[in-house]
Amino acid sequence: MENLFLDQKKTLHTCKEEDCKNCNVSKDINCHFNLKQLLNFLLIALPPFIIGGYTIYTHNWIFLAIWIVIILLYFGLVEIRVMCSHCPHYAEPKLKTLKCWANYGAPKLWKYRPGPMSIAEKTIFLFGMSVAFLYPIIFLVIVKEWFLLFICIMTTIAFFATLKNFLCAHCINFACPFNTVDNDTRNKFFDKNVVVKQAWKKED
Repeated sequence: MENLFLDQKKTLHTCKEEDCKNCNVSKDINCHFNLKQLLNFLLIALPPFIIGGYTIYTHNWIFLAIWIVIILLYFGLVEIRVMCSHCPHYAEPKLKTLKCWANYGAPKLWKYRPGPMSIAEKTIFLFGMSVAFLYPIIFLVIVKEWFLLFICIMTTIAFFATLKNFLCAHCINFACPFNTVDNDTRNKFFDKNVVVKQAWKKED
């Protein structure tokens, strides 16, 4: 049975170090994940979905079903292929599902592909993300639920702002368009993760 998260004392599969002691990267980047990070992510991610989902359900459950299908297909399959499969966390050989805060529990159906995302992958990623988050907003406009629309927009903006400035600023998936880890930290990570470094050098 898989653990809830990766062992904090063991290095990533891609890392050349024997252990995580005296690591000069761990303070600036999250190689491992924990329950607190997952709960923090859910706390900022769920409000717009709950507000939008409840409103859609009260007007027409069929449109809610369509949105749920879109969410499951995008976050459970498409996003995993175009974005998550580039992440060093995805390279963990013993994991059958992801153990990160962003897509916890998603199945690893694709092979690990180190290096940056292609333009096509970024386009698919951003388009799918837009559809998932704009669907309830468009619905709220159509049914003229102005107060809920305002709350939904504000919580969505708060989600992406918090995501980019705090969570994405410490994420090991440098391929993601939302990643804001600085170049110095990236290079320190590359020095410890040679396979990842080589994959990114090929694209330079």
